[in-house]
Amino acid sequence: MSRRRGRPGLVGTMARTAVIAGTAQTVAGGVQQRQMAEMAEQQEAASTKAQLAEMQTQLAQTQPNPPPAPTGDFLAQLQQLADLKAAGVLSDDEFAAAKAKLLS
Repeated sequence: MSRRRGRPGLVGTMARTAVIAGTAQTVAGGVQQRQMAEMAEQQEAASTKAQLAEMQTQLAQTQPNPPPAPTGDFLAQLQQLADLKAAGVLSDDEFAAAKAKLLS
């Protein structure tokens, strides 16, 4: 039998088309799987960030507010009370009551 030269026959063309289609399908499937994995990672990262933000908000709400910083006037009044107690003008109970009033 003589070997045919030139264009491939019908069976050859179909075989080549099947190989090309199979390769394309395999590549597309791999790309799709990679994209889905990346999307899942992004969603997980977003979920983790949202949980972290929620936990920080809850922590901030449970912590008590710090007391206000004493002002110069407050410190001067407290010093006056201490001086009056040291001079014997105020008793311990009176000093404690006046100090509690200043702190509230």
